[in-house]
This record gives sequence, structure tokens and C-alpha cells, in this order.
Amino acid sequence: MNKSLNETIVLAKPLVAFLIPVIFASVLQSLGQVVGIIIVGQTLGVDSLAAISAFFPLFFFLVSFVIGIGSGSSILVGQTYGSGNIKKMKEVVGVTLAFTMIISLAVSLIGGLFTEDILKWMGTPENILIESAEYARILFVTLPITFIYMCYTTFMRGVGDSKTPFYFLLISITLNLALLPILIFGWLNLPEFGLNGAAYAAVLANFITFVMMLVFLHKRNHVLKLDSIILKHLHLKGSVLKTLLKLAIPTSISMVSIALSEIAVITFVNDYGSNATAAYGIVNQIASYVQIPAMSISIAISVFVAQAVGSGNISNIKHITKITITLNYLLGGILILILYLIPNPILRIFLDNTETIHIAKSLIMFSFWSYVILGHTQAISATMRATGTVLWPTIFTITSVLLIEVPAAYSLSHFTTLGINGIWLAYPIAFIANFLAQSTYHQFFWKRKSLKALLN
Repeated sequence: MNKSLNETIVLAKPLVAFLIPVIFASVLQSLGQVVGIIIVGQTLGVDSLAAISAFFPLFFFLVSFVIGIGSGSSILVGQTYGSGNIKKMKEVVGVTLAFTMIISLAVSLIGGLFTEDILKWMGTPENILIESAEYARILFVTLPITFIYMCYTTFMRGVGDSKTPFYFLLISITLNLALLPILIFGWLNLPEFGLNGAAYAAVLANFITFVMMLVFLHKRNHVLKLDSIILKHLHLKGSVLKTLLKLAIPTSISMVSIALSEIAVITFVNDYGSNATAAYGIVNQIASYVQIPAMSISIAISVFVAQAVGSGNISNIKHITKITITLNYLLGGILILILYLIPNPILRIFLDNTETIHIAKSLIMFSFWSYVILGHTQAISATMRATGTVLWPTIFTITSVLLIEVPAAYSLSHFTTLGINGIWLAYPIAFIANFLAQSTYHQFFWKRKSLKALLN
């Protein structure tokens, strides 16, 4: 018992040290988004806020692809780095970058051409359609910059470096917030771009930061600097790509399923008018804060479990999972409790529309308690995925969001007296179903598997 406790304590120290910058990075990222939303909501009005909210599920759908690719590559980077095979790790980086470039260019082209049609299909209210489409098209066209920057951040975390991504995220957010009013309001004799200025600010900040990061990695001789070895592997090599896709495709499908469910949900929300759409957007921003502990913990699990598999220290995995699940309930629970105690002051930070605040508050009250359950599920799923078990966690996630959450949201909002609250109630229903399925598989099937590295 004492030996097990000592092993847990020894593992907890580096895990927490890795986790802190990841949490702060997520907080900063969300803070940057929230400040942007506040500026838009308070200066350009509720329609501009709704225009951004209408595009959010679609943008999440697009980013889902790179999240899947990044998740798969981080497992391979973690395992190869953990085994000390740096040459193979750089090969993984090169192949991932090549694949990401191809995917991002294709998505950028299709999205840029059919932006307005896609938003119409989503049921975006007519009064915000044009504004939303213009904003969305800018982000579509510049997706390659966003995707490659996101991938490189994932690589660094895969080798256990969570500090460098944090520092450069701080630079990116500072640049974004500095550029935001300049481009929105046309300061310094620049054109007044309005809402589009928010999109331009985000893209410019990402691009400048990414270039600075590459220069920094080169000067510091970082293991992930963009050197001749990585560039030599900047192509679709069959064996590595096959393993990457084996991990990335199920994860991407899982993320895409979540995004599709959100697109479906916002079409239900749009039926209740632009105030409901704006409320949905505000709560999504708040939810991004509430999910920071769980998302950060999932990243830490992926890195530490992958490195444990690569180094052959399989016994460490149970301690990693135990520590992280405890942290999920502690950190996530505190944030949710704060929201339940003072929802109105928090919501009034964003705007002062009484009806929108009322709708947003109902969403928080109906669904946010269940986010700690979602965090527990993500910890279990991340543990299994980091060892190469991706199929069943993906199936469970897809089933919970597409076959439980979406039908429940539609049925409860259309065929009961709950109205829009029926949409909110669908979230905890889906979270609980996914938790039960993932936990059962983890306990009775995954624990019996023999674990080994995916690349040699």
C-alpha cells in the first residue's frame, strides 16, 4: 500500500508540473476569446454576437479534423520520444505536417466557396446571415495557418514541453487583443472592418506567433526545431501515415460527431430566435472555461501514458489515471460551484440583454453539473487512446452524441413542455450514457489487454 502511494506521489509531481502550464494556456485562450466576445457584444451589438455564435459549431467541426490528427500524432510523438527514438519522432512530425497541410488546404477551399450555403443549411437567422458568412469566410481561407500552428503545439506537448506552447500562446493572445480594436474600429488610419476585424486579428496573431515560435525553437536547438530531418520526412510515408490515421481517424470522427451534434443543436436553438442563438454562444464560451480542467487533464494523460508505453513502464498508467480523475472532480467541481452560486453577475459581463441572460442561465442550471462526469469520461478515454485503443471509445462517443444527445434535444424541446430547456437537458443525458459505456469497457475489456508501442 505504501509502495503504491509513493509511486503515485512520485508521478504526481511531474504530471502537475506539466498540467499547470496547460491549464493556464487554456485559461488564457478562453480569456482571449471571451474578451473578444465582450468587445463584439458590447460595441457591435447582439446581432454581431449572434453571428459569431452561429459560426462556432461549424468552426469546431473544421477544427475537429486537426484535433484528431494532433491527438494521434501526440501519442506517436510521446511513445517514440519516451523510447528515446528521436529520429522516428521527427519522422512522425514530418508526415503529420504534410498530411495536415493537404487536409487544411482542401477544407479551406471547400469552406471558402460554400460558406453562405452551409450557414443557410444550419438555419442561421436571416438578420445575421450575411455578417456571419463574411466573418466565417475569412477564417475558412486562413485555416492552413491555424491548423499547422495547432499541430506544432501538440508536438511540443507530446515530448513533455508544456511551457513553450504556453509562452507563445500568451504572445498570440496579447497580439490578438491589441489588433482587435485597431481592425474593428479602424484605428491608426486603417480601414474599419467591423466584425471582420475580429477574424483578421485572430489570423494575424496566429501567423506572427507561429513564425516567432519556429525561430525560437531553432535558436534553442529544441528537439522539435524545424530541421532538415523533419523537412526530409515532409511527405505521406505509408507506414507512419497508416499508424497515424489508425489513431487520428477515429478521434477525428469522434470530434466531428460532437461538432455535428452541436450543429444540429444550434439549428434547434435557432428556432427560438437570435437571442437564444446569442445565449448559446455565450454559454459555449463559459463552458470552455468549465471544461479547461478536464481538457487539460486529457492532454496530460495522453502524453504521460504514451511515454509510459514507449518506455515500457506500463505499471505507471493506473497511477496516472487515478491522479487525473481526482484532479478532474476537484478542479472542475470548484468552477461549476462558482457558476451555480453567481450566474447572473458572470453572464452580465458579456451583455445586458435580459432575455438572453435568462436563456443562458437556464442552460447553465440544466446542464453544467454534468461536466465533471464528462471530465471523468474523457480521462478514461484518453488513457485508452494513448495506448492505441481508439475504436470503442470512438463508438461510445458517437453513439452518445448522435443517437442520444441530438434525438433527446429534439424530442424534449418539441414534444414536452420543457421547450428550449429540453435542449439543455439532453447534454447530461448524453454525458451519463457515454460515461457508463466507457467505464464498462475500460474495466472489463481494456484492462485485460497487452500494451506495447505502436511504432518501432
